[in-house]
Amino acid sequence: MMNIVITGASSGIGAALATLLASEHRILAIARSAKTLHELATANTNITAFPADISNITESQFSSFLSSAGWSHIDVLINNAGSLINKPFLKITDEDWSEVYQTNVFAVAHLIRIAFPYLKKSKSPHIVNISSMGGVQGSVKFPGLSAYSSSKGALTILTECLAEEFKEENIRVNTLALGSVQTPMLAKAFPGYKASLTSEEMANMIAWFVKEGAVYFNGKTIPVASDTP
Repeated sequence: MMNIVITGASSGIGAALATLLASEHRILAIARSAKTLHELATANTNITAFPADISNITESQFSSFLSSAGWSHIDVLINNAGSLINKPFLKITDEDWSEVYQTNVFAVAHLIRIAFPYLKKSKSPHIVNISSMGGVQGSVKFPGLSAYSSSKGALTILTECLAEEFKEENIRVNTLALGSVQTPMLAKAFPGYKASLTSEEMANMIAWFVKEGAVYFNGKTIPVASDTP
């Protein structure tokens, strides 16, 4: 049984993934929506709710919460939380840029840093960053997603850098670049659009990768898309 931290766990892929993995593993589910998280935890005894904004979690808060949950180490950290803004480039404000990069890049780096001491204690630590095909060089890009896609591009490079830096600690770091998935975030950004994959279907693939991917990959960005070039 592994100890797995999942961010953005209150809806969409994060909630589906937490529910799926909780059948075999202990899950620390992090999201800003306390009500939804607690409903998720109530439905499964292997899920512990940690309502928080990942950008603002302090090292002491994180340590205290892990201690109260009885965790001495983290086996897998899944950075799933994301922010998507669909606006033409010339209409994206400085605040929009800050919001997207804060969630998609800076908060990820922050959480990895404070989780690092606990990942080091695992026998097979693995960091899984959830990115997008929009952040992959050479893929088709879509109008209105310059902030989102460029932030995900930054995440893929961060993955490569950390995989190199963490080699001595044997911490594997990989990114899954997802194509379109029918989530609340996608529906809000693209009203009326219907993705070919559901959150539950994508969660099945991610769950496999969480358990097996570190054996085969390190520092890689792996496209997971059925309908996005």
